Amino acid sequence: MVDPSGMTDQQAGTARPADETIAADAEALSAQLQAMRERLYAPASQKTLRRFTSGEAARLVGVSDGYLRQLSLAGDGPQPDVGAGGRRSYSLEDIDALRRFLADQALSKGNAVKARGYVKWRDPARGEHLQVISVTNFKGGSGKTTSSVHLAQYLAMAGHRVLAVDLDPQASLSALFGYQPELDLVGNDTVYGAIRYDDDVRPLKDIIRKTYFHNIDLVPGNLELQEFEHATPRALSTRKPGDQSGLFFTRLQSALESVADDYDVVVLDCPPQLGYLTLSALCASTSVVVTVHPQMLDVASMSQFLFMTADLLNVVREAGGTLNFDFLRYLVTRFEPHDGPQTQIVGFLRSLFGERVLTSPMLKSTAISDAGLTKQTLYEVGRENFSRGTYDRAIEALDAVNGEIEALIHSAWGR
Repeated sequence: MVDPSGMTDQQAGTARPADETIAADAEALSAQLQAMRERLYAPASQKTLRRFTSGEAARLVGVSDGYLRQLSLAGDGPQPDVGAGGRRSYSLEDIDALRRFLADQALSKGNAVKARGYVKWRDPARGEHLQVISVTNFKGGSGKTTSSVHLAQYLAMAGHRVLAVDLDPQASLSALFGYQPELDLVGNDTVYGAIRYDDDVRPLKDIIRKTYFHNIDLVPGNLELQEFEHATPRALSTRKPGDQSGLFFTRLQSALESVADDYDVVVLDCPPQLGYLTLSALCASTSVVVTVHPQMLDVASMSQFLFMTADLLNVVREAGGTLNFDFLRYLVTRFEPHDGPQTQIVGFLRSLFGERVLTSPMLKSTAISDAGLTKQTLYEVGRENFSRGTYDRAIEALDAVNGEIEALIHSAWGR
């Protein structure tokens, strides 16, 4: 084992206790991650979102590039930045402002349906409830965080107001949004602060953080989340009959309801375990996406996950919890279409579960992996950073998956 000074325990002439060695490794790794962040996101050490080409902006808004050019030339609506060669680019905030400008134009002409096509915020007056989506599976490596972050970003780019909640103590979702948990967070900065059982509980709105990604707010995670797994059994053992506040499965739901007016969709990135946090997420959810890697061992693991989930949720339902999902879908992740065994497994899943398996799989892609090297997603990096075919295939797959989920959300709202 090597310590930060470069000396092994043997060279130092002493055998350090394991906890000290691990702590030293943690400090060294944290320092290197901080240095990397300062290099990648200089000068403020914070992530920023790239600008979008006029073609990308037109696609996101739902109009032609030529029409955007006409608006720009006429000075109507938000104006793009014009760079070398007359290339126009828009921020995501500009794109959202364009939607509102076009919606106002449509309303002025009495076309409410067209206006609603531009601005996608949910309308509570029409009975469109907050959509809370748990992305879950208790097997690590099934693509939960990758699926969660790309779903949140897709919905935000489509014009929805999104709250991303990191429920995993490993905090990978938080890292993708530019946070280094051990440096950027202190006590009570995770959702645990809003669902804890003692007097240190905080309103969720005080914990939510703005992100560099327009339309996405974040509730970050860190190791503090694990406290909920320890505190809940104690709270259950001391709960008085009829005391609903002591029921763990009501707490996350209540916290989310307190900020419901500010969002259209909540995406919950669940931990790779079936503990109290995951059960709380499922009880707070209106919909569930279960990620599945198409390997036989993963499918066998999912079978155990489903048995355990069903048993535990039955206990929750008998204790008064409500479990009415708008949709439950299985998402095939890291799929390699030329892999024969994987194709057979996907066919097997479709024969068992039918339409509950999303039509589009999340493809395994070097483009997604390469973007992750700089803690980015494929929606954050430009096409110019990859070979065109690799990038286009990956984006097409991501858009197909997330577009399918967006359609399910809109169907649940009665659109």
